[in-house]
Amino acid sequence: LPQIMALVQNELSEPYVIYTFRYFLHQWSAYPSDPMSSDPIGVIVCKQSMHKDLTNRGYIAMLSVDKGWRKRGIASALVRNSIEAMKSDGVEEIVLETEFDNYAALSLYESLGFIREKRLFRFYLNGKDAFRLIL
Repeated sequence: LPQIMALVQNELSEPYVIYTFRYFLHQWSAYPSDPMSSDPIGVIVCKQSMHKDLTNRGYIAMLSVDKGWRKRGIASALVRNSIEAMKSDGVEEIVLETEFDNYAALSLYESLGFIREKRLFRFYLNGKDAFRLIL
């Protein structure tokens, strides 16, 4: 858990406390590791729940890849594998939020079929807006 927390805290702007990690990691997560050191090189953290008691919804809470491992398809693979797993588990839609100016994340998610559903003003603690994306 400490290595995963460090990876997320180094790469994402939103601060998370240990309880957030425990909540999400207990539900659904994947984290590939460096074959030479077994250190995590990326992480995706998701959950699945009923939305408004009507829709089986998947949620991508966190996605982070170590800067030294980017541009190798790791984030795409993590998201694709999570989408597959959630869909095989009966998820009808998948949502996430990302900062409105995180063009790399927006490009990644949109290339996988996500669409911008809504702009969320001052969504993050740093005051930045977010886009909610849905698949």
